[in-house]
Amino acid sequence: MRKVADCRQFPSDINCTLTISGEEDEVLRAATEHAVSAHGHTDSPELREQLRGMLKDEVPQHA
Repeated sequence: MRKVADCRQFPSDINCTLTISGEEDEVLRAATEHAVSAHGHTDSPELREQLRGMLKDEVPQHA
């Protein structure tokens, strides 16, 4: 199942609206890089676990 990380679910000083979706490992890697570069977090095992806990299952879009 694809996963989603959505910054809109968490308040930030920059009012970030980024949404990342894909396979869990891809999303976790991209979300960690984003958290460090855009939000000033430090890459650590604790950050990665926190981000992993925030991932949601992607809801398929039906046309």
